[in-house]
Amino acid sequence: MFSRLIHRINRTRLIALTFLLLILIGTIMLSLPVATRSGVRTPFVDALFTAVSATCVSGLIVFDTFLYWSIFGQLVILVLIQIGGIGLMSIIGMIILSTRRNLGLHQRKLLMESTGNPVLSEMGRVVRHVFYGTFTAEAIGAILLSIRFCPQLGFFKGIYYGIFHSVSAFCNAGFDLMGGVSGPFTSLTAYENDIFVNGVIMCLIILGGIGFLVWGDIARNKWHIGRYTLHSKIVLTATAFLLIIGWVGFFVFEYSGSLKGMPIGDKLLSSLFMSVTTRTAGFNTLDMNLLSQSGSLLAVFLMFVGGSSGSTAGGIKTSTLFVLVFSMVSMAKGDPEIVLFKKRPEGKIVRNAAAIMTVYIFAVMSATMVIMFIDGGNLTDVLLEVTSAVGTVGLTRGITTSLSSLSQIILALLMFGGRIGGMSMLILFAERKKDAVLKRPTDKIIIG
Repeated sequence: MFSRLIHRINRTRLIALTFLLLILIGTIMLSLPVATRSGVRTPFVDALFTAVSATCVSGLIVFDTFLYWSIFGQLVILVLIQIGGIGLMSIIGMIILSTRRNLGLHQRKLLMESTGNPVLSEMGRVVRHVFYGTFTAEAIGAILLSIRFCPQLGFFKGIYYGIFHSVSAFCNAGFDLMGGVSGPFTSLTAYENDIFVNGVIMCLIILGGIGFLVWGDIARNKWHIGRYTLHSKIVLTATAFLLIIGWVGFFVFEYSGSLKGMPIGDKLLSSLFMSVTTRTAGFNTLDMNLLSQSGSLLAVFLMFVGGSSGSTAGGIKTSTLFVLVFSMVSMAKGDPEIVLFKKRPEGKIVRNAAAIMTVYIFAVMSATMVIMFIDGGNLTDVLLEVTSAVGTVGLTRGITTSLSSLSQIILALLMFGGRIGGMSMLILFAERKKDAVLKRPTDKIIIG
């Protein structure tokens, strides 16, 4: 009976329900006295907010992860980050494959939707690539970070820090344990001029943010770029373009601001790190409160775009922005269709991209207005906080802890919606209807 019920549920809704179940379990575990250093029970809303942030790999926090949560609580957060990053459906699929059973049709369709892979027959191979690629990247990252942390923190603590920050960086979560090194809510500011730590974290963020499908494409075709799928070409091109734009933008806008007084090399490093981390990672080496208005708006834009489809990142996704920009270019040229890398994308892709953009803009604007009505505050601070939530980023100017419970619930809903994606949110609340027999008459609408 339960199996038949599962099969009858819309696949998008089933994926959303698995995330909700994971959040509920995480909330209960984080509410336990054993999860805190002080041994007190965490209020439900605070535990819920933390569980949502970890599961949706956001990184917004109401308590410093190291100073408030016990080792048990930190491990719960780490597990939520890992499962939320690669997807519960992928984990279920790997468990099935590990028992030497074949994936059923329904399971393949669920995995296809949760990973973003368009080819049903390849799901077994895709799941294996997701797992092997994820744990290989995280293991290498943990080893490299431990090389730096062990001399500073001791052998066991250094390894623990290496593992935690490697998983958090690869899953684009932004949770950190640096409260035990440089004080509460300081993120990686103590390592702002450390090229080694910055380099490892940035590589992990980028690897997690380009997506599992692009990995597989690169693994199959190596450096034969002409053989890459259209999706991979768009992702790699858009990622490189946005990283460069962000790097140059932060360097120029913050040169005499938050970067003032730094050597030129440190300015370049900090600007590059900001460009990478705003793509939904949530770590920061600069004090976000010192960013200029221009730098803050650049951060909002990059957080809004986010990473790539089928990855651990959030935002509207690079491919969505790419399609909309080239749709605009094609319209300006008078071309009847979009051509990307000598190929035409699917017919509905522009409409879908426009719908996703509209959903995110509406969510950001509505939440910003409501939170400012409830709690007041500075527009830039609230806008950055809201965009950080819906883009599952985790960067903040320090207002998260001062917000009311209602505002925190709004942010939690944004994080959840941002993790499952804009298109999934539309499908989640819509009933699929059969094509109507009656064709309605057309008429003209003047726009623009």
